[in-house]
Amino acid sequence: MAGADTLTITSANFKSEVLDSAVPVLVDFWAEWCGPCRMLGPTIDQVATEVKGKAKVGKLDIDSAQEVAVQLGIQSIPTVILFKNGQAVNRWVGIRPKGDYVNAIHGAG
Repeated sequence: MAGADTLTITSANFKSEVLDSAVPVLVDFWAEWCGPCRMLGPTIDQVATEVKGKAKVGKLDIDSAQEVAVQLGIQSIPTVILFKNGQAVNRWVGIRPKGDYVNAIHGAG
């Protein structure tokens, strides 16, 4: 489901790809069965291409990484969280315009 510039985030690589990242990381928490998540997917892929080199963008399937979703208090999906220096600095629940994510990344960089 991820585009060419969109990382696949898992329980195994969450710490290295997100928490230990030197650049901001936007993570889309989604599930295959979630209609709104599938609608948001192309927007997340566009953001990934637009911010390539400035930030990382990834998708985390909550069904295969339930412990990460629980630790972060994900209660509704899609939820998108922007991490900087291992800390969540922005959180959006539901579908948002691409500009919301891009502007937050530029502000966090």
